[in-house]
Amino acid sequence: MTNVLYDVPGPRARRLSLVFSIVGALVILGGLAWIVWFLAQPRVNAGGVEVPGVFDPSRLDILLDLALWRLIWRGLLATLQMAAVAAVFALLLGVILSMARTARSPFVRVPAIVVVEFFRGMPVLLMMLFVLLVFSTGSYWAGVVALTLYNGAVIGEALRAGIAALPRGQRESGLAIGLTPLQVRFEIEFPQAFRQMLPIIIAQLVVLLKDTSLAFIIGYNELLNEGLRRGPTTFGASYLFTLFFVVWAVYLAVNLLLSTVARIVARRTAAGGRAGRKGRKAQRVIAQLGGAGVSGATAAGAEAEDPH
Repeated sequence: MTNVLYDVPGPRARRLSLVFSIVGALVILGGLAWIVWFLAQPRVNAGGVEVPGVFDPSRLDILLDLALWRLIWRGLLATLQMAAVAAVFALLLGVILSMARTARSPFVRVPAIVVVEFFRGMPVLLMMLFVLLVFSTGSYWAGVVALTLYNGAVIGEALRAGIAALPRGQRESGLAIGLTPLQVRFEIEFPQAFRQMLPIIIAQLVVLLKDTSLAFIIGYNELLNEGLRRGPTTFGASYLFTLFFVVWAVYLAVNLLLSTVARIVARRTAAGGRAGRKGRKAQRVIAQLGGAGVSGATAAGAEAEDPH
């Protein structure tokens, strides 16, 4: 069997690849085993008192305490509230910026480019601190505004790229059947660009959710603040690693859930999915309408040249 991109490995190369794979897997497993062993060893804290390892049952008993899960739920709810409001505003801002970035008038397009590049290059935490200190909005709205500005700029750039990637003939066909440029943008170009960029947008919303942890710095009682600041104060510093593990597991579960949604959306919007079939049907209708207009114009020109 031959391949135009690379040479098919022979028996010796396959054996070497298998050996390297086994050795690499053993090294990884050995590293993980060493980490578990190291964390399980007792150690002496700053006060000179020996404390048990992080896997000792005495450091895991709070997992059965309902007060811990009420604290975690309170932090998770605050995180989701900030993320949900910021996500809605970021989507609206992204749509507005994408329309402004693709406008024909330079008086609209150039300021939009400046705004997008400015907020994309600004650290989210710095924006949170700026909004909090200058406008005195409180920690919640400082986080919402900063997350909206940054992620709205990123989403707007993604939508602009989706619009720019569409075939030029679709716009021309829409104009040929009598639609205004604004109607072409909202009825033909933007729905397709949004559908194509939807997995990227959902992935950016996952980033938005994780960035809510930065509100810990400005004093918002989100999941990280509740779990790693109030938790050790309530249950004791000896449970810090347990609380860290719980907070990490909750973040991981929520982000994996959103990532799963992104993969499902990506499959449904792929070429073979239902959304893809609808998109191709819309493109065929537009092409037929536009083609009919072009064919009519061609026939009229031929009739003018040869009336018989």
